[in-house]
Amino acid sequence: MAEPTVVISARGAERIRTGHLWVYRSDIRSAQCEPGAMVRVTDERGRYWGRAFYSDKSQIAIRILTRENIPTDRAFLANRLRSAAAYRERVVQDSDTFRLIYSEADLLPSVIVDRYGDYFSIQTLSQGSEKQKALIVELLAELFAPKGILERNDPKVRLLEGLEQTVSVLYGEVPPEILAKENGVTFVYDLERGQKTGSFLDQRENHAAARRYASGDVLDCFSYQGGFALTVARNCDHVEGVDMAPAAIEAARRNQRLNNISNATFREGNTFDILKEYDEVGRRFNMVILDPPAFAKNRDSIAAAERGYKEINLRALKLLQSGGYLVTCSCSYHINEALFLQIIAEAANDARKTLAVVERRTQAQDHPILLTMPETHYLKCLIFRVL
Repeated sequence: MAEPTVVISARGAERIRTGHLWVYRSDIRSAQCEPGAMVRVTDERGRYWGRAFYSDKSQIAIRILTRENIPTDRAFLANRLRSAAAYRERVVQDSDTFRLIYSEADLLPSVIVDRYGDYFSIQTLSQGSEKQKALIVELLAELFAPKGILERNDPKVRLLEGLEQTVSVLYGEVPPEILAKENGVTFVYDLERGQKTGSFLDQRENHAAARRYASGDVLDCFSYQGGFALTVARNCDHVEGVDMAPAAIEAARRNQRLNNISNATFREGNTFDILKEYDEVGRRFNMVILDPPAFAKNRDSIAAAERGYKEINLRALKLLQSGGYLVTCSCSYHINEALFLQIIAEAANDARKTLAVVERRTQAQDHPILLTMPETHYLKCLIFRVL
């Protein structure tokens, strides 16, 4: 029986040659395979370019698994999982909550696995990874012996693959609440209903970085469940967290009690309004942390996002005293670091503040960035000192 094969154009082959792992539908010349198959990829001259997941629905038709001419079988997937886990053992410290598999950046495209203590949360976001889901779960159970594995396959991107949105337990048992540590701080996680796979794990190292500079009074905006606020609290006189979601405030307060942290308070409200209010009454802080949701969901929203980022950083800078620190983040892929720096510079000039760059950071190391695939780099975290 002939091996499932997809033939791509010269342009598609050039993308692979330059290190990208996606080939778009417009560059597919023929596909002799079923949807979701692991396929052999060749060009129109018959040259081999790799093995990949194939989708007949998404605009991303090919997701390269390997450019080597090797079988993509059970042993192949097991080796990919082992390699990813070995890397996390090197880079994850003082935490049992982290990303174990980061899709393309771990050469397992469209597969995400997050670890929350003894429990795993998995996403299979393409036809190809969905078809291998049962085997991936079997390997995760065999290699790591978690107590339970839950699929958080509710992202809308699955609809582009013709896949249903679903949340269910695939292995063992997963309780409604899980306690796990990040940077030595204990948090409660709800894998079934929490954000993403249960929480935002990409800021873990930035939480620890902010703690190095935190002191006095700190304002943590868009605090969600208190990741920044509770991590920096031990170095501060007082930390105030702000979020407009009542459920987030409730979770943050619970995490605060869980860690016996007495010098933090959490306030429900709109961050833009609260920053303006605090400026009007003359409140000042040693550190302001900004970790908003993505303002730019697509290219069309870049201009509006620039205005939003400038306004919020301008308001934050007005609250900082001399020698204070601004920790400001953007998870908008369409706002690159150069543009983000330019926005902060304009905000600083308008606020009549002189800033020194302390650190230019990105997502945590368990969310690695492929050099030749800019889509894997989305989070910017900049730390400034007010001179």
